[in-house]
Amino acid sequence: MDKLIIAGREFTSRLLVGTGKFASSALMVAAMEQSGCEIVTVALRRIDIDNPADDMLAHIDPARYLLLPNTSGARDAEEAIRLARLARAAGCEPWVKLEVTPDPYYLLPDPIETIKAAEVLVKEGFIVLPYINADPVLAKHLQEAGTATVMPLGAPIGTNRGVRTREQIAIIIEQAIVPVIVDAGLGAPSHAAEAMEMGADAVLVNTALAVARAPGAMGAAFKKGVEAGREAFLAGLGEQRTRAEASSPLTGFLRD
Repeated sequence: MDKLIIAGREFTSRLLVGTGKFASSALMVAAMEQSGCEIVTVALRRIDIDNPADDMLAHIDPARYLLLPNTSGARDAEEAIRLARLARAAGCEPWVKLEVTPDPYYLLPDPIETIKAAEVLVKEGFIVLPYINADPVLAKHLQEAGTATVMPLGAPIGTNRGVRTREQIAIIIEQAIVPVIVDAGLGAPSHAAEAMEMGADAVLVNTALAVARAPGAMGAAFKKGVEAGREAFLAGLGEQRTRAEASSPLTGFLRD
C-alpha cells in the first residue's frame, strides 16, 4: 500500500488505534499488533506521563509505535494547551492529537476553542492533529493555521454508527491540502473501508476494538478493511447511476 505521510514522516499503515477502554493491557497490545498500526493515541489524563513504569506506557514499544498524546477531557483551549505542553516537557515528541470536548454527553468538539488551541500549539512547534466536527469551513481554517491533518468525526465518539457525516467529509476531502483522518464512530471494518473508499487518507479506531470479544482479531479485520478501501479508491470506483446499465449488450440474437 502507498505510504501515509504526515508532516514529512512516512507511515506504512493508514490505521491509527486508540488505547482506551480495553479490559487489559494485553488485549490492547493484541489489537495494536494485529491491526498493523504505527500510531497509537493515549489520553494524557489516563496516564502518568512522567512515569516510564506506567502500566499503559510500559506496554507501548516506542521503537515500534509513534505515541500520539491526546488532550481528551480538555474543556477549553487553555486546558488542551497545558496538557500538550506537559507531554512535551515529559519527553514526548511534539505531536499532539488536539481534542477539546466541553460537552460530557455527546463529546462533540468545540470548534472555537479547537482553533484557538491549534493556533497557539502550531506556533510553539507542535505537530497538531485536531479532532473536529465534519465542518469543511473549520477544516480549511485549521489547515491555514498550520495543522498537520484534520480529523473529522464520522459519528460521535464511541457510538459505532459509522460514517454518518459522509457528505461533509466528502467536501473536506475534496478541499484538503493535508491528510484527512476520519476519527470516531467507526464501529465495523466496513465503516473504515467506506471512509477509505471515499478518499480519506487514514482512519482512527478505538472503541470498536476495545469492546470486541477478540480485540486482536478485530484489529486484523480493520486492517483488511482499511487496505481494501484504500486499494479500491486508488483503483477508481465506478460512477453511481440511477438507471440500470447492462454489463452485456441487449441487442443480438435474443431480439433478432
